[in-house]
Amino acid sequence: MTLRQYEYALAVAAEGSVTAAAERLHVAQPSMSQQIRSLERDLGVSLFDRTPTGLVPTAVGRAFLREAQVAVDAARRARATARAAADDLDGELLVSVQMGFGTRQLPRALAALRRRYPRLEVTVLEEPSATELDRMCRRGVLDLALMAACDQPPDIAHHLGDEELVVVLHPGHPQLAADRIGLSDLREQSWVRFDQDSALDAVLRKVLRDNELTPDTAARVSQTATAVRLAAHGLGAAFVPASTVPHEQRHLTRPVSPAAFQPVIAVLREGAGPAETALLDLLRQETWPRSASPLAASTAAGRTAG
Repeated sequence: MTLRQYEYALAVAAEGSVTAAAERLHVAQPSMSQQIRSLERDLGVSLFDRTPTGLVPTAVGRAFLREAQVAVDAARRARATARAAADDLDGELLVSVQMGFGTRQLPRALAALRRRYPRLEVTVLEEPSATELDRMCRRGVLDLALMAACDQPPDIAHHLGDEELVVVLHPGHPQLAADRIGLSDLREQSWVRFDQDSALDAVLRKVLRDNELTPDTAARVSQTATAVRLAAHGLGAAFVPASTVPHEQRHLTRPVSPAAFQPVIAVLREGAGPAETALLDLLRQETWPRSASPLAASTAAGRTAG
């Protein structure tokens, strides 16, 4: 038996099929099937029931997979620790970011991490769905995630700071004459909104609802950069984290009154290795504006937006 076989079995259990597991691990499907059969022969048991809806772990399989996960995690941590001690950390680090969070801070932290560990490969995913990001965190798919809120324990979830959200308006909009815009002054405003499952759209709905406003939707987009561009061209106002607005368009932004903030929380996977820990330390060294606003406090306490 090998750790690779353990990884294959865990992937099959997670995906429910050999084909999907092979695609996820970038392995030929026949090779993975052969390895699973070989593992079952070595153990003398059936790890999976073949059902019409896919492969389901047997009772014995579930017990084996629990221990296999422990072995795989331990091997990964041991290898990473040895590499880090030799200042030669390599492998892949998978980071996911809730749309619009850490736009300025994460690139600097990742650049510093790569300078420290030049053989480390980093994959960054931007996930608009708060529900999907939370699901990936719970499954242990991600090494580190930046998100608005979660109910994970404090040794895994680390509050870095709060992002202030601002309104983006088109040039010549009358409200740009003010230093801060009262939300009641946007009663007739149309909005460039985000996907309904996104944290940012949930924030807009809450802020407007708290001020007895109903958003008139001009468009829906999936990227903050697109929302800023459309707002700058007059399609409607956008409500985005201040750090997502490019320098050349910041003159089109205004904070709102009452102020709106979203916490930024770094969530590490359980048993995080030296690469994840080093990235967390670098993120903590970045400048994160902080606020005790009611929105930030309530969300940070575990009320997930989305």
